[in-house]
Amino acid sequence: QVQLVESGGGSVQAGASLRLSCAASGSIFRINAMGWYRQAPGKQRELVARISSGGSTNYADSVKGRFTISRDNAENTMYLQMNSLKPEDTAVYYCNAEVLSWLLTTTAYWGQGTQVTVSS
Repeated sequence: QVQLVESGGGSVQAGASLRLSCAASGSIFRINAMGWYRQAPGKQRELVARISSGGSTNYADSVKGRFTISRDNAENTMYLQMNSLKPEDTAVYYCNAEVLSWLLTTTAYWGQGTQVTVSS
């Protein structure tokens, strides 16, 4: 099995920064794309940022220019640097990884989620 362990969430004031980390471990042949998603109360889970195995990135319009996604393939670790945080960023943030097994089956795994709260 594959486990994703997240860290870095917390409660901050508007304008502050946080850095989220996601470390993948377990039976992994290769990790393709990884991404950060978030879910606010009463809303559906949405994509925040995504990064391919080659380093190509995509961002939600609401976070462009403020958030930066990165990954360390050797360590199977992904990061989300969040700057200029706004109250609208308050949500549970989830790590997602598309894992290719040794049988060449792709499975999406999710982390446990970490709470980010931004007060005005």
